[in-house]
Amino acid sequence: MIALTVPVMITFGVFLIAMVMVGVVTHEETTTFDDFTVGSRRLTAPVAALSAGAADMSGWLFLGLPGAVYMAGIGATWIAAGLIVGTYLNWRFVAPRLRIFTERVGAVTLPSYLEERFEDGSRVIRLLSAVVTVVFFTVYVASGLVACGLLADEIFGAGFELGLTVFAVVIVIYTILGGFRALSVSHSIQGTLMFLTAIALPAIALWQLGGFGALHDRLTAATPALLDPLAEASFADKKWTSGHSLGVVATISLLSWGLGYFGQPHILTRFMSIRSTRDIPLARRLGVMWVIVVLTGASLVGLAGIVALDKPLDNPETVFIALSTQLTSPWLAGVLLVAVLAAIKSTVDSQLLVSATSLTEDLYRAFFRRRAQISDTMLLLIGRLSVVAVALVAYVIALSGGAVLDIVAYAWAGFGAAFGPVILLSLFWPRMTAAGAKAGMLTGALTVLLWKQIDPLLGPLQTGIYEMVPGVLAATAAALFFGTFVGRPPALDWSRVAEEPLGTEPRHPGEQQVAGQVPGQPQGQAAWQSQSAWQGRGTWQSQGAWEGPGGWQNQEQRRPERPQQGASQPGSPQPPSYPTHPTSYPSSWPAPPADGGGSPYPGPPADGSGR
Repeated sequence: MIALTVPVMITFGVFLIAMVMVGVVTHEETTTFDDFTVGSRRLTAPVAALSAGAADMSGWLFLGLPGAVYMAGIGATWIAAGLIVGTYLNWRFVAPRLRIFTERVGAVTLPSYLEERFEDGSRVIRLLSAVVTVVFFTVYVASGLVACGLLADEIFGAGFELGLTVFAVVIVIYTILGGFRALSVSHSIQGTLMFLTAIALPAIALWQLGGFGALHDRLTAATPALLDPLAEASFADKKWTSGHSLGVVATISLLSWGLGYFGQPHILTRFMSIRSTRDIPLARRLGVMWVIVVLTGASLVGLAGIVALDKPLDNPETVFIALSTQLTSPWLAGVLLVAVLAAIKSTVDSQLLVSATSLTEDLYRAFFRRRAQISDTMLLLIGRLSVVAVALVAYVIALSGGAVLDIVAYAWAGFGAAFGPVILLSLFWPRMTAAGAKAGMLTGALTVLLWKQIDPLLGPLQTGIYEMVPGVLAATAAALFFGTFVGRPPALDWSRVAEEPLGTEPRHPGEQQVAGQVPGQPQGQAAWQSQSAWQGRGTWQSQGAWEGPGGWQNQEQRRPERPQQGASQPGSPQPPSYPTHPTSYPSSWPAPPADGGGSPYPGPPADGSGR
């Protein structure tokens, strides 16, 4: 327990009250299930970037990473390098298409998107991915609550159970009140606080040490291995020794953490919720910059702790707490330590909401009330009750203490391997079949769960590599094989869907796409007009036929689904109208093919001009 109890308690109290007020303020704006789950897809670029980063970086950012660097030196920062690369690739390649595809089918969860994307009438994909999401994330939430309890006990000496209970109640209150909107606002606050903290504490430590040169000299005096990126120092009996070389396998294992990003539901949900693909480039730049700063700052905290603290620590993971309390004033220490809570809480609430959403949308609604009419108000109530249910189960698990943490070690790799390859292939391989998705998810999850038993059986080929690597490789191989040779490809041409975004998305919340000129066509003639009608969750229908020179209407129709609940109610957001074909065009244009295939007119411009 630290000695600065009163100032830190006041700071923590103000922070927790502020989070509850966020839930109260956003409650009136949360009137539909889409508001509750994805914020009706209204996130701006800065909010999306901060929310994705805050949801990603849990208490590991200020506890685990500085602790690892404190023990082993900069050789432990390869994991940070992998996460930076993974963050960039996720924003660059996954975010734009996932935003387009999920809105195209009206999906608010990954399981519902995967079912619609692969036209899986058996619903196995949805059930499998929903169960994986709910189970793994409930345990993940429990681990975050354990970290909250341990943090409260370490700082205040208030007891593990009391700290766990207080933090759990606060998180549940603002989550059920404001849902995704509350999380987005709170993540903006918490992400900013984490960013400033990652700059402030290393800067204070370096100033007191005399700069980077002094830090370098003192680390070298302790052992040169601390500054060797290809070595790992040894920390034992409260002193550092040269340790050993990292080796290729260890380096790959650390870098491979970046592969997990492609399959993390609580991060991918932010991509689904951003206002428009036009906002993604700015969000990517902000998000990557944020990650670089916070990971660099956390790593510097670990290095500075080696030489700046009065004595070596018994628990290396408390280096951030120890450095904050030793080098700063009580009130500043309170603000810095609140950043640790913010990092933990921003991940816990994201995982809690994703679990509750999947429980409501992908299990309750999809399987138990599949044919029943259910109002949007009732669905919103069920979603809020699901938050409480998941939180209660996680709370009970968390009371058992650290045993949960052994299971959670698999969660990042489990999600990364089970969902990552399938998500990537679903976005970039239009002809992939449902069989490939099922095989990829099952193979990835099982490989991660069983790798520690499989690896020793390989004898001389035993690697000791992080289970993420074999999990992703096995899942990719299974998805490619079964996706090529088993089952039929989707009826919808997803390569065309991928080309729609800039000319078809609403520019602002609630704006409907109405008209844009066909290239080369005179103003007022043959404007784009959508013939699409929303006929159910994830189901678009387009009516009409070729009616002679000058007229074209689309005949494409997707399979029927259950009705979209709440879509016709007053105030409920409607899906955007997607343009199909012009109702007329100049006579100089070629006639359509005799066999009815293809389209005789050029598509909308790629840059979205002529709207």
